[in-house]
Amino acid sequence: MLNTAPISQAVWENINVQIYSRSGVEVFSQADGSHSSGMDINCSLGRISNKTAKYSNKTFDISSYRLTTACSESACGTADEIVAAINAKKNFDLYSFLVRDEDSPDQIRYDWYSIPSDHPAFNPAAYEWKPKIGKRGKKIETQVGWTTDPLPGGSSMGITFSMSSQLWIHKLNSDELSEFLVASCTVGRTAKYNYIDLVDLLP
Repeated sequence: MLNTAPISQAVWENINVQIYSRSGVEVFSQADGSHSSGMDINCSLGRISNKTAKYSNKTFDISSYRLTTACSESACGTADEIVAAINAKKNFDLYSFLVRDEDSPDQIRYDWYSIPSDHPAFNPAAYEWKPKIGKRGKKIETQVGWTTDPLPGGSSMGITFSMSSQLWIHKLNSDELSEFLVASCTVGRTAKYNYIDLVDLLP
């Protein structure tokens, strides 16, 4: 039933809980689709943050916290304050990413990554932060957010005030993260069961 559309973040959280539970991992709690940032699953492996993304040339982007209290159009903050605000919101040990490849019209490939949250790509202090300059209204040379130069692996971070100052991590490289790949699978873009089939499967 999940095959006809890409798996969403809320659905991935529920699937992830089932995978952990059936693998003998004790699940203490889950966010159950809540849109609050941070931990989604608390289990005996640690605290997990679930994310979904789509590949683009073997890289993918991940959205993270909203940082309006630390930086906005009216109060830009400083680079040190941005780093502190990001670190203050991190309340989990692992990222659990489900990244999809939709290049084929007939199938979707999913890759599951389990990555420590202190990996350099997710450490704001590992980046060199600088104001993002753009045009707002008739004003020129106005700060519209924050950006960073990429790390050697290619990843970078960015914040745009007009997008609720949401933190984005750009161009995470699948080759750089291959050691954290847990599993992959490919599914056809057609549902295996319809609702009548599912009812017939019930005990």
